[in-house]
Amino acid sequence: MRKHLILGATVLLASGVFGPSLEAQTTAPLFVPPVLITSAGQSGDAPIATMLFKKAGIAATYEKLATEKNLDGPKTLVLVLGASMKGLGAAGLDADKENARIAALIAAAQKKGIAILGLHVGGAARRGDLTDQMVGTFLPSAKAAIIVKSGNKDGLFSKICKDKNIPLQEVEKTLDAVEPLKKLFGK
Repeated sequence: MRKHLILGATVLLASGVFGPSLEAQTTAPLFVPPVLITSAGQSGDAPIATMLFKKAGIAATYEKLATEKNLDGPKTLVLVLGASMKGLGAAGLDADKENARIAALIAAAQKKGIAILGLHVGGAARRGDLTDQMVGTFLPSAKAAIIVKSGNKDGLFSKICKDKNIPLQEVEKTLDAVEPLKKLFGK
């Protein structure tokens, strides 16, 4: 009986019933530079993501209020998911305007064949109703996601990634995202 349970668990894990992971990916890169990074929610996490790309040796440009005009050239769009009411106010936006900007940006990226990577590097501190709404709306458009584990305690990211078959990599702390980024870009 124990052998059957172990075999069954192995089959479930291998089949991705708990959602795919980056470790399960082939060695072929999912993304290519150049990269455009923008915040989905105007948190302070997008500049941090830009630093992660620099540490990973991946060409990336940060554009605080990226629009379709910024998509001439990039091969990858990185959405840094995390809402900040203070950041939205400083950018002269409200939640509706930011949602509309990101929705239009995603539509334009998809039309141009630009791959989308979702990042959530703010952890539990960056979660809240507005962030959760944006994650639910925008994460399904991603080809892969990297998140700080503490931001997924309720399984929101895991559920969306499993439902949409999006490879998900959880990291303990923000700086740990460098190695998964290198893997995704074949570095």
